[in-house]
Amino acid sequence: MGKEQPLPDPSTWTLEQMQSFIASTSGKLLETARVLAQGHAYARDRPGEDRRRWAKLSLLANRGLLDGTETSRVRVAQQEFMLRMWVIEQLGPDDTDPDWNPEALAVDTLAALTLTPASAAALADGWRDLPVGDILVLRWQKNLTAHLEWLVGHLAPGPVREALVTWAGTRRLLP
Repeated sequence: MGKEQPLPDPSTWTLEQMQSFIASTSGKLLETARVLAQGHAYARDRPGEDRRRWAKLSLLANRGLLDGTETSRVRVAQQEFMLRMWVIEQLGPDDTDPDWNPEALAVDTLAALTLTPASAAALADGWRDLPVGDILVLRWQKNLTAHLEWLVGHLAPGPVREALVTWAGTRRLLP
């Protein structure tokens, strides 16, 4: 009986090794993969296209964390929106890839929100008196709109941009 070989340090894995790991993993290990891949995407010493590929892996791992609950839906969406926004801001938009396309991110953001700006603002007015579940829904709306200040600058004038500008103003009212 020999000693088991320690697993290689995942922070040193190649993109292909990480991709294989993500494809064969589920559960909490995907969160580790998401964070590690995102760290590689943030590495300024890598070429931009390489950073985008690492960001794609982080998105893949993140999407694997969906478990059918509303909490996971919101958490996964918020993490996705922030990474997509970061790539658009730091590496530039790419209209040929929906993950890096500002218009696609705007549409995805609006689709993820479960309240209208008016209903969120009305609830936020007396949020301290709301049941915990309603406060949580308001927090989810706030989390899902955290990237809007950066996103609206990448959008052409139109109804989608105006809806997000309205949400950005409403976000300031949310707990």
